[in-house]
Amino acid sequence: MNRKQFILNSSLALSGVFLSKPLFSSLPKKKILVGIQLYSVRTDMVKDPLGTLKALSDMGYKNVEHANYVNRKFYGHEPKEFKKILSDLGMNMPSGHTVLSGLHWDKVKGDFTDAWKATVEDAAIVGQKYVVSPWLNEALRKDYDGLLSFLEIFNKAGELCKKSGMKFGYHNHNFEFSNSLNGKLVYEIILEHTDPSLVIQQMDIGNMYGVGGRALDLLKKYPGRFESMHVKDEIKSSGNGEMSDGFDSTVIGTGLIPVKEIVNQFQKLGGTTEFIIEQESYQNLSPLEAAKADLEAMKSWGY
Repeated sequence: MNRKQFILNSSLALSGVFLSKPLFSSLPKKKILVGIQLYSVRTDMVKDPLGTLKALSDMGYKNVEHANYVNRKFYGHEPKEFKKILSDLGMNMPSGHTVLSGLHWDKVKGDFTDAWKATVEDAAIVGQKYVVSPWLNEALRKDYDGLLSFLEIFNKAGELCKKSGMKFGYHNHNFEFSNSLNGKLVYEIILEHTDPSLVIQQMDIGNMYGVGGRALDLLKKYPGRFESMHVKDEIKSSGNGEMSDGFDSTVIGTGLIPVKEIVNQFQKLGGTTEFIIEQESYQNLSPLEAAKADLEAMKSWGY
């Protein structure tokens, strides 16, 4: 099952060790969160969610990001129950992926639907800091005015999350860098028409790579806009690729992306404090073996 199918089929609606030691001695100390997006171990989470979480905890992961919220449950568990499961393992879930769509906004009432309000409520119960939407309807990628109107809903989602002490965020794939409207990339439009105080950007440095998106170039143009990051590396695919652009993810630090430099610069200049490991293809490793190798790479860089 590919990423797009997983998001649509599960109605998504896409973590780690707190470290106080900064990589740059001139910077004030910040809490840096390193964790894992559970989509990285999606098959294991379906077969044995509790055993998989324990395995990740044993590796050293203390924070996770969910990719499964269905019928007000996280991986089949009520919010309070799932929070306890994580707590018993010494883990937290500061962020999660749940798609915000136009169906979640009632135009007549000028308000969010009960379903979206429940999403935000449950995110707060489980302990999230961020409610992240990882998708944008295909029609909006072709309609400039429609996109601007929807980005106002993003801002309103930020206002709603703020009431519960959280932030709303957007996570990119690759279409934001291959689709342009009125002479601007969709990703640039999203950045320029969302309120930074209400809507964070969770940059996936791997998803964009195959269509020319480069993290460091975006950092220069939009410093301080990327509070969260999906840390990912890429290699040429033997097939169509995860994003249908000829590339697959791999163990970080072994592929084509200068991941270490990107992570360092985004901590220094990007306002990034949350670094979430994600790997969707594994070459000759199991998903859990890949997750362990990814975390070891981050630790070797001082995270």
